[in-house]
Amino acid sequence: MIKKEMIAMLLAGGQGSRLGVLTSKVAKPAVAFGGKYRIIDFPLSNCINSGVDTVGVLTQYRPLRLNTHIGIGIPWDLDRNIGGVSVLPPYEKSTNSEWYTGTANAIYQNLEYMESFHPDYVLILSGDHIYKMDYEVMLDFHKSKGAEVTIAVMPVPMEEASRFGIMIADDNKRINDFEEKPAHPRSNLASMGIYIFNWETLKNALLENKDQANLDFGKHVIPYCKEKGSPLYAYEFNGYWKDVGTLNSYWEANMELIDIVPEFNLYEEYWKIYTNSEIQPPQYFAPDSVVERCIIGEGSEIYGQVYNSVLGCNVTVGPGAIVRDSIIMNETEVGAGSEIYKGIVAENVKIGSGVKLGVGEEKDNDTAPGIYNHGLVTVGEKSIIPDNVSVGKNTVVYGIMTPEDFENAYLPSGRTLIKSDE
Repeated sequence: MIKKEMIAMLLAGGQGSRLGVLTSKVAKPAVAFGGKYRIIDFPLSNCINSGVDTVGVLTQYRPLRLNTHIGIGIPWDLDRNIGGVSVLPPYEKSTNSEWYTGTANAIYQNLEYMESFHPDYVLILSGDHIYKMDYEVMLDFHKSKGAEVTIAVMPVPMEEASRFGIMIADDNKRINDFEEKPAHPRSNLASMGIYIFNWETLKNALLENKDQANLDFGKHVIPYCKEKGSPLYAYEFNGYWKDVGTLNSYWEANMELIDIVPEFNLYEEYWKIYTNSEIQPPQYFAPDSVVERCIIGEGSEIYGQVYNSVLGCNVTVGPGAIVRDSIIMNETEVGAGSEIYKGIVAENVKIGSGVKLGVGEEKDNDTAPGIYNHGLVTVGEKSIIPDNVSVGKNTVVYGIMTPEDFENAYLPSGRTLIKSDE
């Protein structure tokens, strides 16, 4: 009989709609991050660094790139005969076939997978945060408290507490109450969406609540466990943790990697971040190129100037081009003499010569001001931008563009230009 002390279930099915066009063709956990990584690499690397060698990855929205990236788990040393990494999409059943409708519903639909490992504990993770955490330390805390459910929490400034699920705990860290996005928070311990359950506790809670619509941990499972008198504890985490759910937080988290002393260090020997990277040639910097405070992925060729930016692999920056404060993802070309300021440019984009992105005054975006803001210019994957056009701030461009799409060769600040290919 296979027996695992703790297995992990990694929720990676989300669309991440607040990332706008970055996630129109790809699940949020598969979005590129930090030059050579994808967002899901961080929780997967945490698992292997914490000694958790059995991980179920629950995918749903646009899973192809995620599935290809994870493969059989070789980069994370998760290609095991017993355990390892398994991609778990929703599947056809004989009675009915349904999508995952909530975080806990996704876990419920995979009870059989979990049961096959006879675990003592199940670790529930989300696939869209950037952080390093030793889950073994959290498990030790869980055991020492005699907890049935342990929720990882992070102290946040009191004025921001109303944006989170807040745990109210006593001096011994036992949770007495919790509030979802409270208007008047009674505590500043925000739930990180990371849980350790005793297997029997989790199984019973899922079976008892299986008919709830959009079965969710925060709304249904944890309140049910508390009602049943299960001991719930809050495990306080004080390291770096970033939810990269908005374009601005995604941009900020990338920019923090190139701080002189980065708060989040990709270069630590003892806590490596693993990824599935193809074999690439080294970077090439032309004699006239200038690069300052950047991360530049393998296989990139720099002929122009790049400042304070994060570039993926196989990116080409043409002669005379200037890239500042920007994220340029894999396989993208920036034409000669083009200028990009505070841009997020997705994978496989071709930017013509003499293009200027991120110019002019800031104006609110006309279609989605809550997504395209903070002066950023966002370009969706596989887009083509013709030569000699200018694009303002708080803008989004997505699709194969021709000069006719730009009136007077200009897209003003706050405008949306999306050509659907669906």
